[in-house]
Parts: sequence; structure tokens; C-alpha cells
Amino acid sequence: MPVTHEIRVRYAETDQMHVVYYANYLVWFEIGRVELLRSLGLAYSDLETEHHCILPVVEATCRYRSPARYDDRILIETRPALLRGAVIRFAYRILRPSPNDAEPTLLAEGETVHVVCDEHLKKKHLPKQFEDALKSMIAEHK
Repeated sequence: MPVTHEIRVRYAETDQMHVVYYANYLVWFEIGRVELLRSLGLAYSDLETEHHCILPVVEATCRYRSPARYDDRILIETRPALLRGAVIRFAYRILRPSPNDAEPTLLAEGETVHVVCDEHLKKKHLPKQFEDALKSMIAEHK
């Protein structure tokens, strides 16, 4: 099951037409990753400071379906889609909730691919507690 985090579109995230600037969806993907780890009792910051791991993005895709606008409530759905060696892929859906509990509107969907590295950008394995937690979520989704 994906982890969902709610935000509200800020004015600074929009253009003159009050439509969200396309690159902000990638920022929202990052928010989703951080909140996913937090929901598992793991902190992205601990990954860096205690385990000396960084997760650089090596690929990002986003397909835009419908515009988000200033002051919209937005749901960021995030789930791990793949964990193989030092490679992690996260999948995202950006949704606008509908009134009256109807189906939300899909605004965008995408993925990011990361390589687990040390501070010198050498590949390394994800710490066991992070790996186990992400693998458990991947198994739940199948």
C-alpha cells in the first residue's frame, strides 16, 4: 500500500495562470520519499548522517495528466517499486481529492530511480533496516 502525504499548493509553486510549474512535481516526489521513510520509522537524515549513504536521483519521469492549481489540496502517493542491489525505484501518483468522497483526480504519475552511494559516490548497500522495510512494502504491493 502506498504512503500518502497531503500538501496544499503554494502560490510560489505556480505560474501567472496559477497552474503548478512542472518541475515542482519532482519536489513533491522528494517529499513523498521522505514521508514514506518517516512512516516506516526511518529518517532520510539518519541514512545520510548515521549510515553515510546518499540516494542520488539517476532517472526521473513524470507524466502530467491534469493541472494542479494554487491552493489545491494535493495528495502525494509514494511506494517503493524496486530494490535490487544498490538501485531503488520509487513510484508516485499526485492526486487532487474530490468532494463527496468521489474518486480523486490523477494529476501526475512518475518514478525516480536512485543509486545508494557513499559520500564519494561509490555504490554501497542500503542499511539492513531500510532494505527490510522497503522490501516488505514492495512485497505487500504484489
